[in-house]
Amino acid sequence: MKRPNTVAVGTIVWLGSEVMFFAGLFAIYFTLRSATGDHFATTSEMLNVPLATVNTIVLVLSSVTCQIGTAIGEHGRKRRTGGLLNVAKWGMIEWLYLTYFMGAFFISVQVFEYAILLSEGVSMATSPYGAGFFITTGFHGIHVALGLFAFLFVIGRAYAVKRLTAKEKTTAHVVSYYWHFVDVVWVGLYFVIYWFR
Repeated sequence: MKRPNTVAVGTIVWLGSEVMFFAGLFAIYFTLRSATGDHFATTSEMLNVPLATVNTIVLVLSSVTCQIGTAIGEHGRKRRTGGLLNVAKWGMIEWLYLTYFMGAFFISVQVFEYAILLSEGVSMATSPYGAGFFITTGFHGIHVALGLFAFLFVIGRAYAVKRLTAKEKTTAHVVSYYWHFVDVVWVGLYFVIYWFR
């Protein structure tokens, strides 16, 4: 009987603790919303829902590219075997680079949205809505940024070896678990913040 990979199991257990962390953030958001009533409804009108929707689609699609890259890495294809535009011949590295750039795009749009809200006078210090919005999306953004660093680590390890071994494959898998988790959390935040106003 094959024993489960301890790194993968440890990552899943750790992500369970992250679920509790984000559950606390959702609780903070809902508490602030219930305590301030109309303030949340009027201030949330400033949000750019179409932009957030595009950003959400990009992040969700990055989970798809991450999974494709991880699966290709599992089969040992580290680098592309054809031209750069021949996506069918991409290896794990190219798919993870694409995932990285999609995640970086997501962060850039979040920063742009923060700048707009701050220019409108909505901040953690001046508005209960700002406190709820910036705390929940800010901590999520930090998690996305950590995921981006993790992708660079996985890509760097892949470059450093001649062929992908079990270590590199396991690292890619646990980073993909983390990335999928971050994406699922964002989908929840997206509906709560942008639609259930």
